[in-house]
Amino acid sequence: MRAAVVVNPRATAMSPRERDVLAHSLGAETELDVLETQYRGHAITLAAEAMRHGTDIVVALGGDGTVNEVINGLLADGIHAGVPALGVVPAGSTNVFVRALGLPNDPIEATGALLEGLRSGGRRTVSLGLADDRYFCFAAGLGFDAAIVHGVERKREQGKRSTHVLYSKVGVREFFAADRRHPRLHLELPDGTHFDEVYFAIVANSDPWTFVGNRPLRPTPGVTFDSGLAVYARRRMGMPGMLWSMARLSGKRPKIGGRGAYLVHDLEALTLVADEPLPFQIDGDAVDFREKVSFRSVPAAIQVVGVPVESG
Repeated sequence: MRAAVVVNPRATAMSPRERDVLAHSLGAETELDVLETQYRGHAITLAAEAMRHGTDIVVALGGDGTVNEVINGLLADGIHAGVPALGVVPAGSTNVFVRALGLPNDPIEATGALLEGLRSGGRRTVSLGLADDRYFCFAAGLGFDAAIVHGVERKREQGKRSTHVLYSKVGVREFFAADRRHPRLHLELPDGTHFDEVYFAIVANSDPWTFVGNRPLRPTPGVTFDSGLAVYARRRMGMPGMLWSMARLSGKRPKIGGRGAYLVHDLEALTLVADEPLPFQIDGDAVDFREKVSFRSVPAAIQVVGVPVESG
């Protein structure tokens, strides 16, 4: 079996020694190539090359951004029989994708699950979302939540470490900087339904949307890797309402209030249209600013190694 590990050397939660242990363990089971990213987007190129050279499994070692790039590389030529399986060893600050799948969040434990999956054949086929021409694993956002991601990215470029505290600080700053009186976003559904006066929207392919420490935030409870997309479109931005809503979205039994947000499940497609360019994020990675984004669900898009079929 041919395998490749795409390593993000900037990943925050794994030491060089742990990476060496992973490479040694995988090398004992496979014919292994270790590929280190050198710049943003490089993992897409590396994963696409591995796919075209007949690699059987490509392992993303990094955070959710690295996983997203690897998936987009694996599917660079579309969905076909030659797409390698995906393995994930989490080494980011949040690691939403693996946690949503029920995989270990610890990189050493995740390596063990990956090796066991290789030996037993344990894997799961999952759906993905597609935002214009880019796939996403768990969520994409336009507006306020993306503004937070963009703000954190700017801090990281200044040398700050990505932590939940940093996200919280940037979130507070972006909230008070936002125009909370004039919604500029519109949601269009395939059946012709329109929702106007939206401040920001989260399009989800899984539940939860993210984590604060070990506590999940769940604006779209019930969406799974086997269902269509769900959208949470925020229609109010007052401080008391936002604080109350965020508190109700956390935990095992989230409560979504209809007055504060629109929530729609099981969507094959949807479109977000803005009155002006708004910040856009995919899988927690700052992308750019957009006035329009078209989304669709892509069923049975990729196989993830180490996840039993009955899991999730």
